[in-house]
Amino acid sequence: MEDGMLKTMAWCFALLLFYVMIRFVNIIWWRPRNSEKLLRKQGIRGSSYKFFTGDTSDMKHSVQKALSKPISLHHQIVPRVIPFLHNMVQQHGNISLCWFGRRPRLIIADAELTRLILTNKNGHFLKPPRNPLINFLSLGLSSLEGETWTKRRRVVTSAFHIEKLKTMVPGFSSSCYNMIQRWEKYVEADGWYELNVCSEFEILTGDVIARTAFGSSYAEGKKIFELQKEQAILVNEALNTVYIPGFRFLPTTKNKRRYNLDIQIKAILRDIIQRKEQAMKENKEKEHDLLSILLQCREQTNSLTTDDVIEECKLFYFAGQVTTANLLAWTMIVLSMHPNWQEKARTEVLEIFGKTSSALDYEAINHLKIVTMILYEVLRLYPPIVVINKYNWCETRVGNMSIPAGVELSLPLLLLHYDSKYWEKPEEFNPGRFNEGISKASKDHAAFYPFGWGPRICPGQNFAFLEAKIALAFILQHFSFQLSPSYAHAPTASLGLTLQPQHGAPIIIRPT
Repeated sequence: MEDGMLKTMAWCFALLLFYVMIRFVNIIWWRPRNSEKLLRKQGIRGSSYKFFTGDTSDMKHSVQKALSKPISLHHQIVPRVIPFLHNMVQQHGNISLCWFGRRPRLIIADAELTRLILTNKNGHFLKPPRNPLINFLSLGLSSLEGETWTKRRRVVTSAFHIEKLKTMVPGFSSSCYNMIQRWEKYVEADGWYELNVCSEFEILTGDVIARTAFGSSYAEGKKIFELQKEQAILVNEALNTVYIPGFRFLPTTKNKRRYNLDIQIKAILRDIIQRKEQAMKENKEKEHDLLSILLQCREQTNSLTTDDVIEECKLFYFAGQVTTANLLAWTMIVLSMHPNWQEKARTEVLEIFGKTSSALDYEAINHLKIVTMILYEVLRLYPPIVVINKYNWCETRVGNMSIPAGVELSLPLLLLHYDSKYWEKPEEFNPGRFNEGISKASKDHAAFYPFGWGPRICPGQNFAFLEAKIALAFILQHFSFQLSPSYAHAPTASLGLTLQPQHGAPIIIRPT
């Protein structure tokens, strides 16, 4: 009797072990190989599947090599910023296959196919399965899908309505004016001063976010910016690593730091939210800032919890600061490389605002045509988002291509911004191409993706662009500038989540 039970248990264990082995082999070998076979049949070329790790070591090596030295002072930045994707497209064509671990990844450097994917309304293309450690940066709008995303998007978009942005212009102007006063003190002694504009614009955009999004001062929000910046570096490391299930629970030094940073950030934001709620109850708080709008929506619709508001605040703090700070840094770098356009922009600003205004008018800001053209061209050459990744959860047809389920799509937007098929002399800085607006700047109006495209386009793009126009107008009003001899041209998207100067941006400023 006992022998029979033992035999039965042994058979059950053997069957379970066999099932687990079959599942394991299917996941790490048969499924990837089958996807590769289906894609190869359609004429798609690329690298072959390597057991478990795929091309991750090649990706890391190419980035490390690119980061090892700066480039000459030009705008041919693609090979340095996305070296692996650039090489794959060069070798295998605009649609090519590589591997992120055991997951097949299709690189699609075609404007029409990119548009079809980003505007797909069937819900077939989602954000790729996330490394759970990435959640420390934000579980806000950018991480959501489906109906939850739709509801949250509606709430967040309402906070960036044009009428609400108009009420934020005085806040933008105050922050910019404070920066200008600080710079004027710097140049008092010698008539010139060298500063790292990356650091300066972090202060500026941090102050703008604190004023317009939360109604507090930069001093109060500074701690959050410092913590978010450190968290972003740790998150980026996780993003570029194949995740081993359960690893996030191991008490490694970096994991403990990630958890500790998250606790600190949430505690500060929770305190800001509680004080904001109290002020709103006592009718002491103006209701123009973004946090007030989110809290009003929470009361009216019950669609947001306090934790949801915290996650959106984390996203505002990170995305709202980093994107605009980098855009302004690249703009000063580029205008230092092209002083003729710097002078054209300054002439326009002085004609519209004069030399002494401490606040700019919203309607007059819209007349800054040359400044707008310059910012568009900088966004083309140095976009905040260089690659968008999507995940195909079911078999889908895009153009003439059938994409199997489980394939990740890598959309290198930077490549499209530099593709001569869409742009005239793409590696030249020529703001004049935007003279008649975005739609007529390229041979394909959908080849310009600085803030993404389709329903998931960045809802804060108008906020960022308006802030950048005001800041640049203030700077041009008061200073001329040039690159420091110590500047090293080293664009990179690997040390953070947006395109930034690897070694900072030392600029010499002089009062005009």
